[in-house]
Amino acid sequence: MSARKIMVLGEIGVGKSSLVRRLVHKTFEAVYNPTIGVDVYQYDVPPSETGAPVSLIVWDTDGNLGDAIFRHVYMKEAAAALIVGDATRRSTLDSMVTYASGFAEAMPGRFFGFAVNKIDLMRPGERPELPTALSRDANPLVETSALTGENVTHVFHEAARAILRRGQ
Repeated sequence: MSARKIMVLGEIGVGKSSLVRRLVHKTFEAVYNPTIGVDVYQYDVPPSETGAPVSLIVWDTDGNLGDAIFRHVYMKEAAAALIVGDATRRSTLDSMVTYASGFAEAMPGRFFGFAVNKIDLMRPGERPELPTALSRDANPLVETSALTGENVTHVFHEAARAILRRGQ
């Protein structure tokens, strides 16, 4: 099974670590413990009808790094990025555009997708107000909830399939 590195990027408190823990450990911790530097996890994506199995090496990054992350050694050999925003905090959705631009510049041709997390905090029928750049971007955007697990596995499996399609 091949291994591919995927970066999880976004501002502080958007739920990056919660998404990764939900994916890897199938748990949710209500106590907030900020990531210092980076935490690294492994998650095996089983084979699908369209691709081989792949082991994702998930780098859960510190939101304090901001766009300096793109000049950091953490980015070396990243095959993809999942850029996370908080559905209830518009400023984090706006910053997703900045992270996308930075990743595309630092890692040209590499896949990145978007996860709008904490969708469980929205009122029934309510949708987050997305920046125009996200709503028309060609990269996939998935609404997730680390609390309930909604679409968490899906968003990482989609990233794995995109990595394999691109041969990265």
